[in-house]
Amino acid sequence: MGPYLLLKAIGFFLLVVIGIPGNMFILIQFTFIKIIEKKLLPTNTILTVLATANLLVILSRIIPQSLYAIGIEDLLDNADCKFVIYTYRVSRAMSICTTSLLSCHQCILISPSTKVWIYLKQKVSQNIMIIIIILCFVNLLMYPYSILNALARKNITTLPYALHLVYCDADFVTYTAYIINGTLYAFRDFIFVGLMALASIYILFTLLRHEKTVKGIRSSDKGKKRSMEYKASRAVILLVALYVVLFGLDNSMWIYTLTLSNVSPDMNDIRIFLASSYATLSPIVIIITNPKLKHSWKYLFEKKSFLKDARNNGLVFSIS
Repeated sequence: MGPYLLLKAIGFFLLVVIGIPGNMFILIQFTFIKIIEKKLLPTNTILTVLATANLLVILSRIIPQSLYAIGIEDLLDNADCKFVIYTYRVSRAMSICTTSLLSCHQCILISPSTKVWIYLKQKVSQNIMIIIIILCFVNLLMYPYSILNALARKNITTLPYALHLVYCDADFVTYTAYIINGTLYAFRDFIFVGLMALASIYILFTLLRHEKTVKGIRSSDKGKKRSMEYKASRAVILLVALYVVLFGLDNSMWIYTLTLSNVSPDMNDIRIFLASSYATLSPIVIIITNPKLKHSWKYLFEKKSFLKDARNNGLVFSIS
């Protein structure tokens, strides 16, 4: 195995090792909270959906990339390729949409208490699952072409207008279909990135204004509630910034590939690594910035550390 292949294998395996436990932890914790408290805050509902989408991205894209990087070939047939590529594209789209929804929802939460904004806060929070279901349904309908054009890997030279995705080829047959397909999805991505950016700019502006009046705000219970919302807003900005950097680079490379008649596998590897990195790194940001998840994570490791020290010191625990 050459240095490049080794580096690629290590990179993708790190994404798997970090991403799966991180997203599973978020899903398990929020499921536990939902069972115990009988409810889940709208923001946490969005984060649960985001973690689910991230997990599917890792399973459908990063794991195949990792296996291919260590030399496992011919793993998927035509039917498997159709399923894997469709799952990856829908999951990636849901990751984009839910991050955008998260930033817009937080923007509404910290908005002024006017009649219009109060109405929006109530309606959006009450119907957050309906909004998520609509986004999911739209994304499911956007990718039927992925089922039709996905094939098990063939000779690269026989497919001039194709994306070569490790075990699979996404063959667009004609240059026109290749351009239209790429432009449509890039346009969709930029719309949601634009919404994220606008919401984040408003949140940032509100946070800066909040800093100037923070002493007066802290003197009341309402101010404390607002301060909690502003802390959550900082977390959303951090998550959006991570998304914009990684997916911005990914989409820039995607636009560049539209000018090529035959895209090299190495370029696709770089694009997939950048796009998939969000699925791995975003759980870290979510866990660090979400109070309930952070507390559970600390408790988990403190308990492990305590039990390890107890065993090393020869202590025995028994139930009698």
